Amino acid sequence: MKIKQAEFVISNTDIELCPKDGKLEYAFIGRSNVGKSSLINMLMDRNKLAKTSGRPGKTQLINHFIINEEWYVVDLPGYGYAKASKVSRASWEKFISEYLTKREELVNVFVLIDCRLEPQKIDLEFMNWCGQKQIPFSMVFTKVDKLSSSALQKNLAKYKKEMLKTWGELPPVFTSSATSKFGREKILNYIENINEAINETKKK
Repeated sequence: MKIKQAEFVISNTDIELCPKDGKLEYAFIGRSNVGKSSLINMLMDRNKLAKTSGRPGKTQLINHFIINEEWYVVDLPGYGYAKASKVSRASWEKFISEYLTKREELVNVFVLIDCRLEPQKIDLEFMNWCGQKQIPFSMVFTKVDKLSSSALQKNLAKYKKEMLKTWGELPPVFTSSATSKFGREKILNYIENINEAINETKKK
């Protein structure tokens, strides 16, 4: 898939204010500082589409970006930011939960995971919650350029083992690097295939 156009559309905390044109949406979420905005910018081949920050918890809104005038990337606030106040965390959790469970246009959530870390309880709990709510998701391991190939495979195996304790099978898994652009083609092709399959179904 070629990215010809990527533009910011709207930020909000209310799903009633999300775009109403019925275009398909792909959401990106993960623990704070997992490299979410950097990954979105890499996928869209834009330096400053999603705002990046060295400070965790920067994204605090639902951000919609229209891609090729055909579908949306949705940048969601990171979860598990310990320094945020309980009130603001509860507020984020409420509108993120509403968006993920009620937004009919949402077809896939990319759950971003730092490949350098052992399986984290907060990531596993979030993915289990998605499973319980029947929200389709894929796992994207970020920052693979920071690890050797053998260390990466070791960590992926640990995640697989942990996931299979509660899951019959794993969701789609991608590995990526915002720095080297590794994984870009596979993720974009995955999105393109879903778009084509859904559009074909609509024609029937």
